[in-house]
Amino acid sequence: MPAVNGAHVESSAPHEVRSYYVLVTGFGPFSRYAVNPSWLAVKPLHNTVIHVDLPAELTTLDNRNPRELDTEDATLIDTPRNIHITTLEVPVTYEGVLSIVPGLHARPPILPSTEDFCSTASPPPGGYDLILHVGVAGRGPLRMERVGHKFGYNMKDANGCHAPIVRIKREEGGRGSSEPSEAERMERVRLGYDIECLIDGSEPPKRGFGKGYEPFPEEIYTDVDVEKLVHHLKQSGVEQIYSSLDAGHYLCDFIYYCSLAENRRSTPKTDKPTTKVLFLHCPPVDQPLSTEEVTEAIKKSIIWLCTSSVS
Repeated sequence: MPAVNGAHVESSAPHEVRSYYVLVTGFGPFSRYAVNPSWLAVKPLHNTVIHVDLPAELTTLDNRNPRELDTEDATLIDTPRNIHITTLEVPVTYEGVLSIVPGLHARPPILPSTEDFCSTASPPPGGYDLILHVGVAGRGPLRMERVGHKFGYNMKDANGCHAPIVRIKREEGGRGSSEPSEAERMERVRLGYDIECLIDGSEPPKRGFGKGYEPFPEEIYTDVDVEKLVHHLKQSGVEQIYSSLDAGHYLCDFIYYCSLAENRRSTPKTDKPTTKVLFLHCPPVDQPLSTEEVTEAIKKSIIWLCTSSVS
């Protein structure tokens, strides 16, 4: 699985197996992290190309089943596929997520201007095949998240700002006024943050995704078969990983829901999203996994998602 640095020029050979385009995001500094552990693991993958051989029984061309390929197309079964990876550092702020993530799902994608992108090839006109978000959690195994949440963001971000207040009808109720989940409690303890509390003792306002996100449900699940991916990673040597249904109701959960929602928004209602969206929680460096081990787990995840027909 050699990785090649530098921008890649697409071949114009007829019927060539299409390249796979991936965007991996990590978070910027916050709290005690001058450099976010998620960014340490993501950054080495910037502007790289991974070459993989597609398994014969999984190879498709122009989204067709292998059984539907004609004789000429069938000769391409063993053609390698190039996976182009771009990385992006996202600020640990609600405003930053809301201003950046919608552009990532545009056609073509819109990336914020940074010095790191001066040598990067232009984003794929048809959008990314995979957007993988990575963020830091507490000490422990990797956590592959299955669902993003719309409400319940009561902790301040790296700039000391809260998530937007959501105006809803009283009868709609919702997650914002319920007890914090276990993952959210762990985030509060880890970061030393308190849940917003009003002086008169009343419950804090509902915060999360409001205007523009009304059509979307309170929970959005990824289309990726997370259990199969986790099983594959365990078999390939990434033993310290498990799937999760609670991304913590902080910026990690916030970017995940935003990305899942924007992916749906950019896809016609009659179609299945062509971009896979996924979130991975990593621990702080060497607690217990090293940065290199997290980077390798990210690469293995990307390769599986690229080469698996059922994901």
